[in-house]
Formats: sequence, C-alpha cells, structure tokens
Amino acid sequence: MKISNVEVKEKSTVELTIVVSAEEFEAAIQKAYLKNRGSISVTGFRKGKATRKMIESMYGTEVFYQDAIEDVYPAAYEAAVKEQGLDEVGYPKLEIVETSKDGMTFKALVSVRPEVTLGEYKGLTAPQDVVAVTEADIDEEMEPFVKRATRLVSVEREIKHGDTAVVDFEGFDNGEAFEGGKGENYSLEIGSGSFVPGFEDQLIGMKVGDQGDINITFPAEYVPELAGKAVVFKVKINEVKESQNPTVDDEFAKDVSEFETLAAFRKDLSEKLVVRREADSKGAYEDSIMMQLVESMECEIPDTMVDTQVDRIVEDYAMRLQNQGMKLDDYMSMTGMDINGMRNSVRPAALRQLEMELVLSAVANAESIVISDEDLEAEMVRLSEQYKVDIAQVRMSVPAESLRADLCRRKASDIVMESAKIGPAPEKKEQAVEEKPKRARKKAEPAAESEEKPKRTRKKATAEEAKAE
Repeated sequence: MKISNVEVKEKSTVELTIVVSAEEFEAAIQKAYLKNRGSISVTGFRKGKATRKMIESMYGTEVFYQDAIEDVYPAAYEAAVKEQGLDEVGYPKLEIVETSKDGMTFKALVSVRPEVTLGEYKGLTAPQDVVAVTEADIDEEMEPFVKRATRLVSVEREIKHGDTAVVDFEGFDNGEAFEGGKGENYSLEIGSGSFVPGFEDQLIGMKVGDQGDINITFPAEYVPELAGKAVVFKVKINEVKESQNPTVDDEFAKDVSEFETLAAFRKDLSEKLVVRREADSKGAYEDSIMMQLVESMECEIPDTMVDTQVDRIVEDYAMRLQNQGMKLDDYMSMTGMDINGMRNSVRPAALRQLEMELVLSAVANAESIVISDEDLEAEMVRLSEQYKVDIAQVRMSVPAESLRADLCRRKASDIVMESAKIGPAPEKKEQAVEEKPKRARKKAEPAAESEEKPKRTRKKATAEEAKAE
C-alpha cells in the first residue's frame, strides 16, 4: 500500500488516494478464488475443482474483483490513516478509481476530528433571573392537593357544566348500532371534551332518569368508518354528581400533609418552589454561558461526525424503549414517524452535544488539564456506588480513556463557570458576509463525492453511554 495523494478538504475532511500494489491485489484475488470456487459451476468440473483460469475465462477476469476489493481495502485504509496520523471520526466515503491486474487505486474521504479555535472562555457574563414567589404561586402549588381532596356528591337537579354525569349510551348509524359506540354507567365530566364535540353540551339540562337522543356529526378526521357521519346516541342519565371542594384550613393541611397548620404547609410549599425556581434559574444561566462559549469558537464539524452522534442517540433511545418493553419500530408506528424522521428530529441535539464536547476539550487543552490515575479511580468508585454495581464491573464496562476525557471536560466546564459572572448578556456581533478560509494541513481542494461505505467495527462506547447502560 502507498498513498499517492493527500488533499485537505472542507469541513474537516481529508481525501487520501491509496494505491494497492499488483502483488497485494493478486493475493486478494487468489484468496477470493479459493473462498468461492466451491460454489461456482463450470461444465466438465465438479464444484471446487475448476481452475481459476477456467473460471475467469468463463465469467470474466473481474469475477473475483469485488471480493478482493472488500478483502484488501480495510487494511489498506487503516494503514493509510495511521501513516498520516489522522484522528478519524465516523465512516469514510470510498470511491474505487481503478482495478486491474496492475493493482487497485481508491480514494477515501476521511472525516477527522476538527480543530477548534477558542474565543474568550473566562469572565463570560449572562443574566440570571431573581427568584420570587407570590401568594398566587403558592395557591397554584396547592391546587393538586385541593383537587385530590375534592369529592363528587350526588345531587337531584339538572346537569350543569362541570358536573359529572353517570350515563348509559349507545350510538346508531342509520338505525344500526356501530362498534365501540356503547357504554354503561360511564362517568362523564361535562365540559372535559373527552367525548365527540356536541355530545356533552346536549346533556346539560337533563336529570336522573331522563332518556333521550343526542344528534352529532363525527369530525372529518375521525376513524374512517365514522368520519363525517351524522349519528344518533340514545342516552339515559343514571346519576348526577357535583364537585365539592374542601375547606382549605388547618384540618385540610393535616389531611394532605405532615403539617399541623395551613400556614406551615404553605411555608413548606413556598420553600420548595423557591428551590425549584433557583435551580431553573441557575440552569438557564449556565446554559447561556455555555452557549456563548460554543458560539465564540471556530470549528468545522464534519457531517459524518454528526451522523455518528445521531446513531448513538437513536440507539440509546431504542435501548431505553426496550427496557420499558417496547420496540423502536412499534414506537415509530404509534407516532407516525419513520427512522429518517427520528434521525432528523435528534440531529440538532447531536450537533449541540458535539459542539459542547469539542469546545470543552479545547478548554481542557488550553488549561493543560490532566486527570490523574487517582482521579480516575475515585470516579469509578463513585459510579460503582451510584449505580450499585461492583467496581470490577465498572472497570469492564467504562473505557478508562473515555472516562478520563469526560473528567477533563467536566473540569474545563468548572473553570468556565467559576470565572463567569452574572451580568448583561454580551451584544451579538454582526457576522461579515464572507467565506471563512478553510483550515488545512496541506493543500485544500473541493470535496469529492463518493458512494461506498466501508465495513468497520463499531468504536467503543463513550463513558456516558456505558454509564447509561
């Protein structure tokens, strides 16, 4: 194998032109012949006994080329990447240029880990909301407790909006009862919108024992067999109930909480709400600082790197669905989504994750952050305790270098946040309408299109993935 040309392309890609010698390609062809001769029929020969020359004369000299190519290019590609010292990410795109008895030439468009030019990463400022809690906020926090303590009480009067009616009903389409249109002693909250539009409104004014017909038209987007049809529901009112809210006092507080007084209960709700809002405010502030950090860097992330991150997110989601007893295909059928739609929906998140990883790694390099073996061991112990698994299992499932990189980025994030300050957000700079120069280690040329995708072993899972597992 030799590299005849190296060209640095746009978006952190490098095109290698790789030449496989005649001797290497011949060895691969011979290997393909020995592998396949038993399945090739040649008149006058038993399977497996025909010579390579005879097979090639019947089926063409290129009969074994495809298998030979698949056999020879992975090692040639790996050797070329190693020789150039490329930090590859994702799958390369391959283009076979030439195959003959003189050897094989192919091009590999390799996506490499992009270089990051950091902007300012210390002393960043962003506003942070001041947390306040009003009496109305506390009332809103109490609503779920009030709702749970609300009772339904039977009443002898006509149905009003907000009541719960216990009804028998059966639907008829042109005099014929239709499937799924019957219910007995069904509790229906009037105004909930849980039935077809028009049904609940026509119950208002009826009382216990009343029977009648309700005429409705199903919506056009309803199930096909009933969509847009005018039908009749025969109904009977069995019971009418109204909601009786509890008296919100000290006794109420004792019933729904561990507090003896309503004042103490409201104070606890207020304190918990403050904690939540402070966490939300802090999270929004940190997100704003990190977004500034990302926006200030210069980096061209290759598409294949994003594709690989999308794969990881989809695989992780499929695994979580499986743990809940559902297959990804079933989930997509239920939501009306296909795999391309799902991949497109998670792509922005994948890009954001990569941007954050790259910029924090660059900060770690700029700060010369080093994770000691002691730091690494302490983190493994922490993971062992957090997930309640043996430390030996953590060491097996979490790649040490991935975990070391995670810790580097975590320390880098701490450095950024420790130097950040609460203040006005910086004004956004207007971007000049001009093309940025492409960074290149060697001469830059337009990227070539290619089609083939090599067979590659999947890289080790990241520490985040292993922890999720």
